[in-house]
Amino acid sequence: MTAPFAERSSGVLLHLTSLPGPHGGGDLGPSARRFAEFLARAGQRYWQMLPVVPPGGGDSPYDSPSAFAGSPWLVSLESLAQDGLLERSDLVAPARLVRAPRTRYAATRRFRERRLRKACAAFLGRPHARHELTQALEQHRDWLPDYALFRALKRAHREKPWLGWQAELVRREPGALDRARRDLAAEIDFEVFVQREFSKQWAALRTHCHELGVRLLGDIPMFVAHDAADVWANQALFQLQPDGNKRVVAGVPPDYFSADGQLWGNPIYDWQRLRETGYAWWIGRLRATLERFDAVRLDHFIGFHRYWEVPAGAKSARDGHFVEAPGHELFARLRAELGSLPFVAEDLGVLTEGVVKLRDDFELPGMRVLAFAFGGDWREYQPHRYPRNVVAYTGTHDNDTMCGWLSSYEREKDPRRAAELLAERRRALDYAASDGREPHWDLVRTLLASAANTTIVPFQDLLGQGSDARMNVPGVGAGNWSYRAQEAELTPALAERLGRLCEIYERIPSGVRRSP
Repeated sequence: MTAPFAERSSGVLLHLTSLPGPHGGGDLGPSARRFAEFLARAGQRYWQMLPVVPPGGGDSPYDSPSAFAGSPWLVSLESLAQDGLLERSDLVAPARLVRAPRTRYAATRRFRERRLRKACAAFLGRPHARHELTQALEQHRDWLPDYALFRALKRAHREKPWLGWQAELVRREPGALDRARRDLAAEIDFEVFVQREFSKQWAALRTHCHELGVRLLGDIPMFVAHDAADVWANQALFQLQPDGNKRVVAGVPPDYFSADGQLWGNPIYDWQRLRETGYAWWIGRLRATLERFDAVRLDHFIGFHRYWEVPAGAKSARDGHFVEAPGHELFARLRAELGSLPFVAEDLGVLTEGVVKLRDDFELPGMRVLAFAFGGDWREYQPHRYPRNVVAYTGTHDNDTMCGWLSSYEREKDPRRAAELLAERRRALDYAASDGREPHWDLVRTLLASAANTTIVPFQDLLGQGSDARMNVPGVGAGNWSYRAQEAELTPALAERLGRLCEIYERIPSGVRRSP
């Protein structure tokens, strides 16, 4: 395969949970294969997803209890039935899940977990089951034993954060861990089984995508959740107090988008300890991610150069300050260990010379977002200014849809801001030579015509959907991550229309199989 981002190509952003499917949310089963076939017919090189780790607070894939594990809720029940681990009758879901227009996380978790446990029991009844679980633990020995124990302990403690467990478990005393492994052996087996099935189904989907010429583009957050197996199992690698509480937390300083900045609350890495280990945790994390994806977007890339550190307990991110990170040393080590660096640097916002140098020294493509091009002094986001080595988007999972953004002036209550948004709309339509009848397609065409080697369009923008279809509203704790595409929307006509534009602008790379 050609190196990622080296040739003109295009892709679509749609998370797995947003796929159609009969069980309340998308997964790795038949709907994922059909979407890959849709992408190939449309001439797309990339299928971009959000993190596929277990979702955390607010169902967010960016607040996961593991930086390594696959989400149990992406395991296909249909695939388990094909393997003889479930009956066909187990696949019959309540109507509220079958017809759910949005992902129903709580309901789908309940439905899926009962069937995952039934499938696990059937699997454990097979002659070589124990050997296969042992193989899975050995294959992922850097993280799976700790993750499986962590999840088993969480269930035993009714999902209480690990800081609330017995002190000997918080401190990971060997005797206490051994007792927990014995007492919770059945629960540990279940967690290992689920991860084994996730890996098996993922490998099958990736093979299918590669046969079609489609590559998978993943996404990893810069920081991890405090209540996560990664922190519990590697406390020395984070800036924690002796009792495990956070000493400092991550955030971003005040900026154009927020007068008080953003107080994320994630624990911050102890970069000196990471250096002493040869950055083994980061190498392992990215190696594991590249076993699933062909390329990876590095969220909050500026954090590899410097990060905003706030004392734990602070009420506002205003109380923080910048701290330098050893980004050059880390990426040099990653290049030595991994060979290539198929990463996209999420470098949106105000860039310092240090961030630009880090990105360019390792020849990483940055990002451009068309939705940012028409307001304020954001001229570098206009397509006629794009360099080749960028990945350009109409919008990201954190933005409004294109049509939602274009109509946002109608909903804005502040007259001054409404006037600004209306001016942005007019500039965007003028730039795209749009008469306003199908502005989303006019802007998609504008993006595809740019010099950027790689363009990515969220699926919602292909349909011209409004703000109710956006994936995430940053700073809002509920209602995010639930967007779902409908099977009837994945039409041959849509694929042909996108594919034709990609033909015009030379974005159909070799190897993509466009046949129906």
